[in-house]
Amino acid sequence: MAFSIRLSDEERKLAESYSKLHSLSLGEAFKQALFEKIEDEYDIVVANDAYEEYVQSGKKSRPIEELWEELEI
Repeated sequence: MAFSIRLSDEERKLAESYSKLHSLSLGEAFKQALFEKIEDEYDIVVANDAYEEYVQSGKKSRPIEELWEELEI
């Protein structure tokens, strides 16, 4: 899928500078930044859900060995 994005001159210069600094094409730099942002937001949601579960349990934790057993590690 291809798409276009409108940038001001200042935004374009910043994006080009970033892509050159990391030896990426401009398209790859945007793609990488987009997916990093998505992953970061997902991680925040998962962490918040886990913390909420912890609070609702009365702030009780369990030994790590139980988690390993549950995950068959």
